[in-house]
Amino acid sequence: MPRRHRRPGPALLARPRRRTPPTGHHRPPRSAGEGPREHLASIDQAARLGIGWVENDVQRTRDGALVVVHDTTLARTTDVRQRYPGRAPWKVADFSLAEIERLDAGGWFAPRYRGERIPTLDRYLHRLDHNHQRLLLEIKAPEHYPGIERQIAAELRRCGWLDRRHTEGRLVVQSFSAASVQTFHRLRPEVTTGFLGAPAPAELRSYARFADQINPGHNRLNASWVRAVHAVKGPHGRRLEISAWTVDDPRRAVALAHLGVDRVISNAPHLVAAALAEDARDRSGFLGGLFGLL
Repeated sequence: MPRRHRRPGPALLARPRRRTPPTGHHRPPRSAGEGPREHLASIDQAARLGIGWVENDVQRTRDGALVVVHDTTLARTTDVRQRYPGRAPWKVADFSLAEIERLDAGGWFAPRYRGERIPTLDRYLHRLDHNHQRLLLEIKAPEHYPGIERQIAAELRRCGWLDRRHTEGRLVVQSFSAASVQTFHRLRPEVTTGFLGAPAPAELRSYARFADQINPGHNRLNASWVRAVHAVKGPHGRRLEISAWTVDDPRRAVALAHLGVDRVISNAPHLVAAALAEDARDRSGFLGGLFGLL
């Protein structure tokens, strides 16, 4: 199995029409004032900013609840050290849902976010539907949560996210674990899936059996690799797509668009989208859209 790479940063943005639209990430764009990751307040802010795509990370509590939280431990982004001082290293998997719901997951960032809670996946999905947003869902560290792919699929179905309206353009499921992506594809083949990493060209056809997207760190690709990815068709008969992360420099985003990258993930989707739009106008193209991953 390919080695695991560092997780993507903030937002996903796409290129002009021939190349694709942009996307964001799991916290508000910088010019709007960054906020705590992956909470309901952040996706509401994204909606107000016109960011249509959001990204999250899904993990599981000790008692089996699915929660949306970025880190595999709770120490950095909550007050867990104060509430439960004797339970280091404070792994998500070691706490019950009731315990996690007592944590302040926003006050560490700024006083105005005090009281923000870690959301369950079902609450998160319902809020996205309310906001008419789309989701790039990462199965986070699945090696810690055996069977989580089946559980996520069941929750998506229960919340109405596996109907055609959602699976055709509103949902992508991805992971750094090829085995996890393969498992999810086997369970729900109608859902678009992505592998987070940069497989060698010779390996691409094996990934294309279960992944529609190959999503590398932006510094791990070049023009020949992009051509190799686009030469292969994925499980739905379409060419593989590329979403590169994490691209906060507008000039780098434009350079990646010229290489043929389909989308970029960025902490600054507003700046990157503006640069891509200007570049598209200069070349008589047009920007296909902006997706925010928050």
